[in-house]
Amino acid sequence: MDIVSTPDAPAAIGPYSQAIVSGGIVYCSGQIPLDPGTMELVGETAAEQCEQVMKNLSAVLKAAGTSLGHAIRCTIFLASMDDFAAVNEVYGRHLGDHRPARATVAVKTLPKNVLVEIDAIAETSA
Repeated sequence: MDIVSTPDAPAAIGPYSQAIVSGGIVYCSGQIPLDPGTMELVGETAAEQCEQVMKNLSAVLKAAGTSLGHAIRCTIFLASMDDFAAVNEVYGRHLGDHRPARATVAVKTLPKNVLVEIDAIAETSA
């Protein structure tokens, strides 16, 4: 098991790793819209926040030696399903033609009261 850590994504704010690689699979912790340099929240709308989330998730996957194009499954957590279409558009744009399995769920509260969090499982590209 290898721990993934990169300064290009927000540091873990609890007892967890940004990602773990095991058996050729990358298990990414949920990413929220924090700027990795300042650890401040980025964006006011769910779409704006999703842009930062996807950048953070991409940075973690890159540090693990892979990319969104190797994602197997993602989970999107939303503070409100009213934001589904806006988040779906941003998410889809970042994935291009790649379509991993996915679940999208609305939750009562997310860390730091953000509007969106996304985690991923990906295969290593090696």
